[in-house]
Parts: sequence; structure tokens; C-alpha cells
Amino acid sequence: MSPPAPRLSVPAALALGSAALGAAFAAGLLLGRRGPLWRSRRERRLLPPEDSPLWRYLLSRSMREHPALRSLRLLTLEQPQGDSMMTCEQAQLLANLARLIKAKKALDLGTFTGYSALALALALPPAGRVVTCEVNPGPPELGRPLWRQAEEEHKIELRLKPALETLDELLAAGEAGTFDVAVVDADKENCAAYYERCLQLLRPGGVLAVLSVLWRGEVLQPQPRDVQARCVQNLNERILRDARVHISLLPLGDGLTLAFKI
Repeated sequence: MSPPAPRLSVPAALALGSAALGAAFAAGLLLGRRGPLWRSRRERRLLPPEDSPLWRYLLSRSMREHPALRSLRLLTLEQPQGDSMMTCEQAQLLANLARLIKAKKALDLGTFTGYSALALALALPPAGRVVTCEVNPGPPELGRPLWRQAEEEHKIELRLKPALETLDELLAAGEAGTFDVAVVDADKENCAAYYERCLQLLRPGGVLAVLSVLWRGEVLQPQPRDVQARCVQNLNERILRDARVHISLLPLGDGLTLAFKI
């Protein structure tokens, strides 16, 4: 009689599942290409172009975007630098992970119009809380009417100050180990500090998502004066060697790293 299959904890199952997802992406990409993996240093996407019929089919058969969230995404894309926002498929993946681990508290670094904050708020229970950090008061006010339309404004706690200040305040208030999800999509110069503080604030089994980890391909060979690309490259190396987390790096958007706190 064969021994019973081992039962996986939720964090372990999440890590294995995300690793399998990453492997599936990589396999499909490698099998589908005849040329080198990166055709040029400045290649922006590993996935099919956004106007590809197959990519549009994929989104049409997978996206379940709340009407207010969709309106906020379209509004955000009209703003300067709006194309740097979290993609809809990234947002849905993170929301589904939040539901899977029954998240109640989330961190969101880099509010902009609040698209990622709203996506997380929609995934949390009625008493859930999203602490979102922004230094520019303008963009969040564009999104606030849509937070209200979605009836999620009460969950979103906007902190208008440098994110490091907010993270240090949360740690000083004794909130270490109490957050379920953290999303890092802020300035790259401080990305290593954001990662460390968010990891302290996460509970074991919590999910830390870092966006734009491919930095339009510049992580391969950063220019000497490209401080942001070098910071992203250094963070990727740090996360790879971090024994405190299980990881997957997915080619969604401009790269998405998922780190599951052990």
C-alpha cells in the first residue's frame, strides 16, 4: 500500500501553485519563440502584445472586473504615467490570492488613483482594511468617487506621506506580523527598504507582491547612471536568496514577483 500523499499547508500550496504558474508561463514562452529570449535590451513585454487576438481572448475569458474598478482603470490610463499602473490581470491575481488566504489587512505602496487599493478592498471582508501610501494628493482624489461608487471607501486608509514613514509608524504601533498582503509599486530607489519593512509587517503565510521587477528589460544590463534599474536588479537578487520567503517571478505586466512569507 503506497504511503498517503503529504498534505500541504495553505502557504505551501500557494507557493507551489505560483511556482507551477511561473513554470507554465516560462515553458510556453520558450517553446513559442525561435529567437533569443530577449531580442533587445529595451524589450518591454514577454507576453503577446496587448492587441493580440489570443491575449484579448485570454482576458475576455478570465477577467471579472467590478464596474467601478474598470472605470477607475480606464480613468487612470488617461492620466500622465497612467500606463505604469498595475495591469488588470495582476490586480485580479492579487485579489484572488487575498481571498484564498482570507486576508483582512493589506498594504499598498504607491496609491496613484487607488486602482490596486480598490482591487484589494473588494477582495477583503466588510471589516477589512487597506493602508495605502502616496505622496501626491491629486491622483487619489480622482479615484475616490469610484472607491465610493464601489462602496469600499471605508476600507481604504490613505496616508499622504512618504511610504517609509508610514511603514515605520505601523511597526512602532505594534502592527508587525499582522498584515496579510503587501503590494510594492512605489519609487525604486527605496524598494529594498520597502521590501524589508513589508516583510516585517506581514504574518507568516502572507503575500508580498513587487511590481515592475523587469523594469522594461533594463535589469539585464543597467546603464551606469540608471539608479532605478540597478535598485530593481539588486532587489531581485536579494529576494532570490532570501530564505524567509517562497517566490515566483511572473511575466505579467512589467514583471511581478510574489513572495510568500514562511
